Amino acid sequence: MDAAPSFDIPSNWTFEDKGVADGFDRHVREQLPWYELATGAVAHVARHYIPLDGVVYDLGAATGNIGRALAPTLQVRKAMLISVEPSAEMAAAYRGPQRNNLEIERAERVKFQPFDVAVAFLTLMFVPVAERAPLLDRLFDAMRPGGVLIVFDKCEADSGYAGTVLWRLALAGKLATGVDPAEIVAKELSLSGVQRPLSRGVLPAHALEFFRFGEFAGWLIEKEIPRCRQDP
Repeated sequence: MDAAPSFDIPSNWTFEDKGVADGFDRHVREQLPWYELATGAVAHVARHYIPLDGVVYDLGAATGNIGRALAPTLQVRKAMLISVEPSAEMAAAYRGPQRNNLEIERAERVKFQPFDVAVAFLTLMFVPVAERAPLLDRLFDAMRPGGVLIVFDKCEADSGYAGTVLWRLALAGKLATGVDPAEIVAKELSLSGVQRPLSRGVLPAHALEFFRFGEFAGWLIEKEIPRCRQDP
C-alpha cells in the first residue's frame, strides 16, 4: 500500500502553512527523487570554496537541508552560516546548524554582508521574475573575490520533442517513488503562477553547469580573483 500524502496540497501553493512545513522534508523527497543526490553535489561544490572563518549564505533555507549537508565543513572551517527563509512556518521547522543566524526574510530584501559562498537551492523559481537579476547582481557585488554562487533550480522547458522527453522524465521519477498520480497533478496545478522556472539567460555567461536531471540543473558562478598590480 502506498504511503499517505505528507499533507493536503494547497490549491494555491504556499510555504506559509504549518502542514506544508511539518511535512516538507518527506514531501520534497517524494516529489524530487534526485533530491539527496543534488544536495550532496551542492555540498561538494561548496566545500571547495568555504575558507577558514568564511561566511556562507543559504537562501531559501526551508528546514535547513543545505545547512545540514554543510555542517561538517562549517564546523572544521569555523565558518558562519546565515540561513535566509521567508516563511515563518518553515523557519519554525528549521533543523539546520547555527539557528541563531536564521533570518526570516525574502532573499531579494536581504542586505548581504561580504561572503564567500551563497547557495540558492530551489529558490529562484519562487522569486518574482523581475527581482531575479537584481538579486543576483547584489549577491555578486557582496561576494568576495574567489567566492562562488551556487544556483540549483528548475529551468524553463526546452522546446520541441526534447522538452516533452525531459518533462516525462520528471514525471517518471515521481511515480517511481510511489507518489499518487493525483497528488502529482494537484501539486503541479497548485504551483501555477507561484513557481516560475528559471531562464538560463538571467545567469552570467560564465556560469558552469555541474548537475542536471531533466528540467532541473545546478550551476556554479565564481567571482574572479583580481590580479596584483604589476609595475610597468
